[in-house]
Amino acid sequence: MIFRRRRLPAELRPPLNPDERVVGWAGTDTGGVVVASTAGLFLPGADRRLGWHEIHQAGWSGRALTVTAGEPVAQREGYAVTADRPPVTVHLPDPGDLPQVVRTRVTRSVSFTSHHRVPGGGVRVVARRVPGTDGLTWAVRYDPGTDPDRPEVREATDALVAGHRAAQDPAG
Repeated sequence: MIFRRRRLPAELRPPLNPDERVVGWAGTDTGGVVVASTAGLFLPGADRRLGWHEIHQAGWSGRALTVTAGEPVAQREGYAVTADRPPVTVHLPDPGDLPQVVRTRVTRSVSFTSHHRVPGGGVRVVARRVPGTDGLTWAVRYDPGTDPDRPEVREATDALVAGHRAAQDPAG
């Protein structure tokens, strides 16, 4: 049996970069469309594509895809501090392979991830592959209730990121 990929109708195609292609898509229950490309995910009503490296979590319930993207809230030496945006949930009556495409692409963008205790809470340190960027891009996301502005939290985070960066790239 030969499997055929459903073609995205031209009128639903989002604006793509010249080197970008569609790798999956599905219609929503409200008439919109979710499109996965080699560069990221287009969600209905969004004003831009979410790069795979921007998606902190993506979950599939069997009927609905929920995507939680991150946004930078501060830049520190060698890494960004990120926070979750509100999750976006879309219902996909005929998802095809889109949930698996999203999972694979998000997972593939992560090179390293580790959670640590810091004074007063916790922090996740993540290194991601970002298209068009040499090397890894480092970011942290604090657990709810952790105060990232406390000097001891910032010092601990700086040390964690520096240690992980050195371990991932001993020559650099």
